[in-house]
Amino acid sequence: MSTARRVRFDGWIAGLGTAAGLRLVVGYWPLSPLGSFADVMVERADGQRLLLAPSERVAHFVAATYRFDEIVVCPVAVAPGRDQWAVTAGPLRATFTPGRSTPLGRLLRLVPGRLAARPGWATLCDVPARLLLPGVRTRGSAGEGRREWYAARDLRTVTSARVAWDGEDLGGLTPVEPPVRFGFGSVPRRPSLTRVVTTVELAEDEEAKWPPRYG
Repeated sequence: MSTARRVRFDGWIAGLGTAAGLRLVVGYWPLSPLGSFADVMVERADGQRLLLAPSERVAHFVAATYRFDEIVVCPVAVAPGRDQWAVTAGPLRATFTPGRSTPLGRLLRLVPGRLAARPGWATLCDVPARLLLPGVRTRGSAGEGRREWYAARDLRTVTSARVAWDGEDLGGLTPVEPPVRFGFGSVPRRPSLTRVVTTVELAEDEEAKWPPRYG
């Protein structure tokens, strides 16, 4: 069993596609070792990958785990709601409507919380996830020698969305296609909102530097 330092992020991930070709992954993390925060990963139609992060500290940690062509530090806010979620991040303005839990989501909700949050459970779910949700991975190698596990606890569809960039409407909601390329896996192709516990295992040479001191 690994004795490396592991840190846990508890929250939600939303994956959306737009008619203009821009795809976005919204992370909303009420519980994390970096405090409560939200961030947005964006991939444009031309393949450029951007991170919108609320602080240098968050930007440094996320950029060390995933791959981006540009990093923008700016205010990022997510307002979750029963009928609608709202996202503001630099030039991005988005609202989306979550639907009911999918059949898979209802099954995931039955898994006890302590079990669902364990990396071993995420490892066990990796093969079924690959079969049921092409492009999705629940474990893999991350940047700078880190390892990462995604333990989903619910999966809901997104039924509608409005997304604007610098005031320009990006058109209707579409599948996340092609898959985003920030890390070892993508979000589900069908626009979705996933309740998730993410565990990141730090590389040996960075454990002594934890927690990070940026911003």
